[in-house]
Amino acid sequence: MYAIVEIAGQQFKVEKDQQLFVHRLENKEGESVSFDRVLLIDNDGKVNVGAPAISGASVTAKVLEHMKGDKTIVFKKKRRKGYKKKKGHRQYMTSIQVESISEKGGAKTAAKAKPAEEKKETKAKKEEGSEKKASTAKKTTAKKSTSEKKSTSAKKSTSTKKASGDSAKKASSTKAKSTSTKKSTSTKKEDKE
Repeated sequence: MYAIVEIAGQQFKVEKDQQLFVHRLENKEGESVSFDRVLLIDNDGKVNVGAPAISGASVTAKVLEHMKGDKTIVFKKKRRKGYKKKKGHRQYMTSIQVESISEKGGAKTAAKAKPAEEKKETKAKKEEGSEKKASTAKKTTAKKSTSEKKSTSAKKSTSTKKASGDSAKKASSTKAKSTSTKKSTSTKKEDKE
Protein backbone atom coordinates (compact mmCIF):
# COMPACT_ATOMS: atom_id res chain seq x y z
CA MET A 1 0.00 0.00 0.00
CA TYR A 2 1.34 3.41 -0.97
CA ALA A 3 0.04 6.97 -1.18
CA ILE A 4 0.98 10.18 -2.93
CA VAL A 5 0.94 13.03 -0.41
CA GLU A 6 1.63 16.74 -0.63
CA ILE A 7 4.01 17.80 2.15
CA ALA A 8 5.24 21.41 2.41
CA GLY A 9 4.46 22.15 -1.25
CA GLN A 10 6.05 18.98 -2.66
CA GLN A 11 4.51 15.64 -3.62
CA PHE A 12 5.97 12.41 -2.25
CA LYS A 13 5.20 8.74 -2.83
CA VAL A 14 5.15 7.23 0.67
CA GLU A 15 4.76 3.77 2.18
CA LYS A 16 4.46 2.64 5.78
CA ASP A 17 7.74 2.77 7.81
CA GLN A 18 9.49 4.79 5.07
CA GLN A 19 11.91 7.56 6.03
CA LEU A 20 12.13 10.69 3.93
CA PHE A 21 13.52 14.21 3.99
CA VAL A 22 11.11 17.12 3.49
CA HIS A 23 11.42 20.87 3.75
CA ARG A 24 11.61 22.15 7.33
CA LEU A 25 8.43 21.54 9.33
CA GLU A 26 7.53 23.58 12.42
CA ASN A 27 6.83 20.55 14.64
CA LYS A 28 9.32 19.51 17.33
CA GLU A 29 11.38 16.34 17.23
CA GLY A 30 9.44 13.29 18.44
CA GLU A 31 5.99 14.74 17.61
CA SER A 32 3.64 13.06 15.16
CA VAL A 33 2.38 14.98 12.14
CA SER A 34 -0.73 14.34 10.07
CA PHE A 35 -0.92 15.24 6.38
CA ASP A 36 -4.48 15.59 5.05
CA ARG A 37 -3.68 16.42 1.44
CA VAL A 38 -3.56 12.87 0.06
CA LEU A 39 -3.80 12.86 -3.72
CA LEU A 40 -3.80 9.11 -4.44
CA ILE A 41 -3.94 5.85 -2.50
CA ASP A 42 -3.13 2.40 -3.93
CA ASN A 43 -4.36 -0.42 -1.70
CA ASP A 44 -3.14 -3.68 -3.29
CA GLY A 45 -4.22 -2.76 -6.83
CA LYS A 46 -7.33 -0.80 -5.82
CA VAL A 47 -6.51 2.77 -6.80
CA ASN A 48 -8.32 5.69 -5.19
CA VAL A 49 -7.72 9.08 -6.86
CA GLY A 50 -8.80 12.39 -5.38
CA ALA A 51 -10.13 15.43 -7.13
CA PRO A 52 -7.64 16.94 -6.27
CA ALA A 53 -7.40 15.42 -2.76
CA ILE A 54 -9.18 12.46 -1.15
CA SER A 55 -11.52 13.71 1.57
CA GLY A 56 -11.02 12.00 4.91
CA ALA A 57 -7.74 10.30 3.98
CA SER A 58 -4.57 11.13 5.89
CA VAL A 59 -0.99 10.08 6.40
CA THR A 60 0.58 10.24 9.85
CA ALA A 61 4.33 10.52 10.34
CA LYS A 62 6.78 11.03 13.19
CA VAL A 63 9.37 13.82 13.13
CA LEU A 64 12.79 12.23 13.66
CA GLU A 65 15.12 15.24 13.47
CA HIS A 66 15.69 18.70 12.04
CA MET A 67 18.86 19.11 10.03
CA LYS A 68 20.56 20.91 7.17
CA GLY A 69 20.97 19.36 3.73
CA ASP A 70 24.25 19.00 1.85
CA LYS A 71 26.03 22.16 0.81
CA THR A 72 25.20 23.39 -2.67
CA ILE A 73 27.72 25.71 -4.30
CA VAL A 74 26.37 28.47 -6.52
CA PHE A 75 29.15 29.74 -8.82
CA LYS A 76 28.56 32.53 -11.30
CA LYS A 77 31.12 33.63 -13.87
CA LYS A 78 31.20 35.83 -16.94
CA ARG A 79 34.20 35.03 -19.06
CA ARG A 80 36.70 37.70 -20.04
CA LYS A 81 35.07 40.21 -17.70
CA GLY A 82 36.72 39.35 -14.38
CA TYR A 83 33.33 38.55 -12.80
CA LYS A 84 33.23 35.62 -10.39
CA LYS A 85 30.81 35.02 -7.51
CA LYS A 86 30.85 31.95 -5.28
CA LYS A 87 28.11 31.35 -2.76
CA GLY A 88 27.10 28.29 -0.74
CA HIS A 89 23.64 27.18 0.39
CA ARG A 90 22.38 24.56 2.83
CA GLN A 91 18.64 23.78 2.80
CA TYR A 92 16.85 23.31 6.12
CA MET A 93 15.35 19.80 6.17
CA THR A 94 13.22 17.61 8.43
CA SER A 95 13.59 13.85 8.56
CA ILE A 96 10.25 12.04 9.04
CA GLN A 97 9.11 8.42 9.23
CA VAL A 98 5.68 7.42 7.93
CA GLU A 99 3.68 5.60 10.61
CA SER A 100 0.34 4.93 8.91
CA ILE A 101 -1.80 5.60 5.86
CA SER A 102 -5.53 5.82 6.54
CA GLU A 103 -8.21 5.71 3.86
CA LYS A 104 -11.36 6.80 5.70
CA GLY A 105 -12.98 8.73 2.86
CA GLY A 106 -12.40 6.12 0.20
CA ALA A 107 -15.78 6.49 -1.54
CA LYS A 108 -14.30 8.03 -4.70
CA THR A 109 -12.83 5.60 -7.20
CA ALA A 110 -10.48 6.17 -10.10
CA ALA A 111 -13.00 5.71 -12.93
CA LYS A 112 -16.57 7.00 -12.62
CA ALA A 113 -18.77 7.12 -15.70
CA LYS A 114 -21.41 9.82 -16.15
CA PRO A 115 -24.89 8.78 -17.23
CA ALA A 116 -25.66 9.26 -20.92
CA GLU A 117 -28.49 11.73 -20.20
CA GLU A 118 -26.17 14.19 -18.48
CA LYS A 119 -23.82 14.10 -21.44
CA LYS A 120 -26.65 14.92 -23.85
CA GLU A 121 -27.77 17.86 -21.69
CA THR A 122 -24.28 19.32 -21.55
CA LYS A 123 -23.87 18.99 -25.33
CA ALA A 124 -27.17 20.83 -25.88
CA LYS A 125 -26.06 23.63 -23.56
CA LYS A 126 -22.74 23.96 -25.37
CA GLU A 127 -24.48 24.21 -28.76
CA GLU A 128 -26.78 26.97 -27.49
CA GLY A 129 -23.82 28.88 -26.10
CA SER A 130 -21.89 28.60 -29.37
CA GLU A 131 -24.88 29.92 -31.36
CA LYS A 132 -25.09 32.98 -29.09
CA LYS A 133 -21.38 33.63 -29.44
CA ALA A 134 -21.56 33.40 -33.24
CA SER A 135 -24.41 35.95 -33.45
CA THR A 136 -22.62 38.42 -31.19
CA ALA A 137 -19.42 37.99 -33.19
CA LYS A 138 -21.25 38.96 -36.40
CA LYS A 139 -22.63 42.12 -34.77
CA THR A 140 -19.24 43.23 -33.52
CA THR A 141 -17.60 42.66 -36.89
CA ALA A 142 -20.26 44.80 -38.57
CA LYS A 143 -19.59 47.62 -36.10
CA LYS A 144 -15.87 47.36 -36.59
CA SER A 145 -16.12 47.52 -40.35
CA THR A 146 -18.02 50.84 -40.34
CA SER A 147 -15.63 52.39 -37.83
CA GLU A 148 -12.66 51.13 -39.81
CA LYS A 149 -14.05 52.75 -42.95
CA LYS A 150 -14.25 56.11 -41.20
CA SER A 151 -10.75 55.84 -39.77
CA THR A 152 -9.22 54.79 -43.11
CA SER A 153 -10.90 57.66 -44.95
CA ALA A 154 -9.62 60.10 -42.33
CA LYS A 155 -6.10 58.68 -42.66
CA LYS A 156 -6.23 59.04 -46.46
CA SER A 157 -7.29 62.68 -46.28
CA THR A 158 -4.51 63.54 -43.82
CA SER A 159 -1.94 61.67 -45.89
CA THR A 160 -2.93 63.60 -49.06
CA LYS A 161 -2.62 66.88 -47.15
CA LYS A 162 0.81 65.88 -45.90
CA ALA A 163 1.88 64.82 -49.39
CA SER A 164 0.83 68.15 -50.90
CA GLY A 165 2.62 70.02 -48.10
CA ASP A 166 5.75 67.91 -48.55
CA SER A 167 5.84 68.54 -52.31
CA ALA A 168 5.53 72.29 -51.77
CA LYS A 169 8.44 72.21 -49.31
CA LYS A 170 10.55 70.21 -51.74
CA ALA A 171 9.84 72.64 -54.55
CA SER A 172 10.81 75.66 -52.43
CA SER A 173 13.97 73.95 -51.18
CA THR A 174 15.07 73.07 -54.75
CA LYS A 175 14.52 76.68 -55.85
CA ALA A 176 16.61 77.90 -52.94
CA LYS A 177 19.38 75.45 -53.77
CA SER A 178 19.43 76.46 -57.44
CA THR A 179 19.65 80.17 -56.61
CA SER A 180 22.44 79.57 -54.09
CA THR A 181 24.43 77.54 -56.65
CA LYS A 182 24.02 80.29 -59.22
CA LYS A 183 25.34 82.85 -56.76
CA SER A 184 28.31 80.71 -55.83
CA THR A 185 29.24 80.15 -59.49
CA SER A 186 28.99 83.87 -60.24
CA THR A 187 31.27 84.71 -57.33
CA LYS A 188 33.83 82.19 -58.54
CA LYS A 189 33.86 83.79 -62.01
CA GLU A 190 34.41 87.20 -60.50
CA ASP A 191 37.32 85.90 -58.43
CA LYS A 192 39.04 84.51 -61.52
CA GLU A 193 38.87 87.83 -63.36
